[in-house]
Formats: sequence, structure tokens, C-alpha cells
Amino acid sequence: MHPYLPHLLTDIKAVHRPEGGREREHSPVSLWQELEEAERYATVEPEHTLGYYCGLKVEDFPPPEQLSTRDLKRVCKAFREMLWSWNAAISLPDTLPLSLEYRLTTGTLNEKFEPVSYGRITFDFCTGYAPDCALKEYCPCLEFQR
Repeated sequence: MHPYLPHLLTDIKAVHRPEGGREREHSPVSLWQELEEAERYATVEPEHTLGYYCGLKVEDFPPPEQLSTRDLKRVCKAFREMLWSWNAAISLPDTLPLSLEYRLTTGTLNEKFEPVSYGRITFDFCTGYAPDCALKEYCPCLEFQR
């Protein structure tokens, strides 16, 4: 195990969104609340990044070459759990190499983000045009662009 990993995993766990801001188990108090939040999300460009809200920076994460396969999996899993606490998720192809998954996952810290109380925001790296896609040759759109 990389000597920095226990500290990193502790830091990731520490930046889970407080319970009060997380997705409610039940539906919003009113339909209007849900519609207002959906409209705000659709019409307002987020000012800040995910990293701004959770306090982590991409620079906090060692390069994937310095981590074992097991360490990469542990960081990605902890990061996905942290994202879930912020009502967010990441959508990546199953065939993606672990090092690229790690880079894209931690790279979400630099993505514009607006926390929501209802629903879930998904970071999806597929642009719909495979040649420009961050997923490279693993882009699921490649099969439709041939």
C-alpha cells in the first residue's frame, strides 16, 4: 500500500456531504420544490467546481503510476462513495483501464458543479462524438460512428 493512501482515504471520507444536504429518502415537500430545483439546474451555469464544495484538489491525488491496482480500486471506490454523498455519480464504460478511470474520476474535482438536494448529477465523459471524447478508444459511441 502506498504510504499516502490511508491519509488520502481519510480525507475523501471527511469530505462527504453533510446529511442535511443529501438527497432525501422521500420525495420533495412539494412538486414545486422539485420543479424549482430542476429549473435552477437546467438554467443556471454552476459557478464553482466539485473541488470547491468538497475541498479536495486533483493535486491531492498521486499519479496512477505510483499506486498499485488495489490502491487505485480503493481510491476510485472511496471517491464514488463521496460523490454519492453529494448526490452525484460518475458514468464510465466497464472496459475502461483502471488508470484512466482514476484520472477521470479524480478529474471531476475540476468540473463545474452545483449541489442538488433531489435527484442526482452524473458526470458523463462521452461527448457523443468519439474522436473528441475523453474516453478515447473506450467510448461507447465508436460503434455508432463507423
